[in-house]
Amino acid sequence: MAQAVAKGAGECGLLRRADDVTLDEVKAAAGFVFLCPENLASMSGLMKEMFDSLYYPLLGKIEGRPYASIIAAGSDGTGAQAQLDRIAKGWRLKRVAEEMIVNFDAQTPEAILDKKHVPENVIKKCRDLGAGLAEGMRSGIF
Repeated sequence: MAQAVAKGAGECGLLRRADDVTLDEVKAAAGFVFLCPENLASMSGLMKEMFDSLYYPLLGKIEGRPYASIIAAGSDGTGAQAQLDRIAKGWRLKRVAEEMIVNFDAQTPEAILDKKHVPENVIKKCRDLGAGLAEGMRSGIF
C-alpha cells in the first residue's frame, strides 16, 4: 500500500520506513501520508518510536502541512487511527483526505502472521491518494 501511495505521488513522493525517517526529511516534507499496521489496538512499535523521537523536535516547525493516513488492520484499526490523529493534532497538521482503514480480517495466529493480499481496488485508492496529495500541494490547494 505504501508503494502504491509513493507511485501515485510520483517524483513528489519519498517512501521511508518508520525506522529510517530523519528529522531533516520530515522538516523538508511538504506533506505526509502515514501508513502503519495496527498491533494490539495501537500503531506499530516502529511507527510509535518514530513519532516519539521526532515529536518534540518538530513542534512548531511543520504546522499546517497536509496529511493523510492508512491503517492496515486485523479487525478494527480505530485505535491506531486515533493515536495517529492525536499526534497529527499536536503537530497541527491538516487532514486533507478521509482516513483509510484497510481491514484484513486476520483473527487467528496463522492469519495474523500470514502475508496479506491487498485487493486491487485498495491499491488503486492508495495510488489515487498519493496522486491527489501531490497534485493538491503542486496546485496550492493545501
